[in-house]
Amino acid sequence: MTKTALVTGGTRGIGAAISIALKSAGYSVAANYAGNDEAAQTFKNETGIPVYKWSVADYDACVAGIAKVEADLGPVAVLVNNAGITRDAMFHRMTREQWGEVMGTNLNGLFNMTHPVWPGMRDRKFGRVINISSINGQKGQMGQANYAAAKAGDIGFTKTLAQEGARAGITVNAICPGYIGTEMVRSVPEKVLDSIVSQIPVGRLGEPDEIARCVVFLASDDSGFITGSTLSANGGQYCV
Repeated sequence: MTKTALVTGGTRGIGAAISIALKSAGYSVAANYAGNDEAAQTFKNETGIPVYKWSVADYDACVAGIAKVEADLGPVAVLVNNAGITRDAMFHRMTREQWGEVMGTNLNGLFNMTHPVWPGMRDRKFGRVINISSINGQKGQMGQANYAAAKAGDIGFTKTLAQEGARAGITVNAICPGYIGTEMVRSVPEKVLDSIVSQIPVGRLGEPDEIARCVVFLASDDSGFITGSTLSANGGQYCV
């Protein structure tokens, strides 16, 4: 039976590449998104991947959304927690709202999405949970106390759930992308982009497809002995 994969933030950027790569690998894919209806509809039309709208920051919405996906496509076997936002500011200027919004999506979202699918994965003795963290969750970044803290939290969440899920056939891993050539990153001023690239030993930005291939491997049966790991895909910018 075809396994169902659910990708949060799965219609744009890295998430879109992940959704497409999983479909190409033979999974039945559902792509979640939070707000951009036009982009989601374009993605659906171009790929044939069904899209589902809800905020991962809302637990009840996650429960209802997952139930809809499972009714349409079958039990979620692979969950990719990719959805993320930024609300950057130096800490002395950061508001409680900026802190809370980033924590709500980037950290609480992992609980909100994983908690409802966990019992089913345990019952079926199989599951793959793949959390997209960030290089900045490993090394920190000025102006991103909220983002870096949430992404570091994602790694701690990964390590703990890996231990809890191992005997039930569930693997839980994290991927920490470096600077990836998404539309958002490529839109920054050229001088700023040049400064970023100069810090990357391989001399270029990563590509969304490169992160997607990491996800496909971690979702596969070939990765069954890998759990609790953090895969750094950053071109050598930060070596752990």
